Amino acid sequence: MINVTILYFGQLRQAAATGEEQVQTLSRTPSALIEERSRQLGFAYQPSTLRFARNESFCAADEPLADGDTIAFMPPMAGG
Repeated sequence: MINVTILYFGQLRQAAATGEEQVQTLSRTPSALIEERSRQLGFAYQPSTLRFARNESFCAADEPLADGDTIAFMPPMAGG
């Protein structure tokens, strides 16, 4: 088990009803972690549609996580 802080942005923040949470997980990548949280919180997003950041730097969906990391989940955003 590792302990991570998750930051939710955009519609994910609304779906989670929080912008931040601390979790203990067996997931070892951002994509595995969002899949775990999606099942628990009922998100409709697939990992391939999200952007991830690990400790304030964008990262790949399969980047290894470590105990104490902060992971940000960002859904697709439209802008102008």
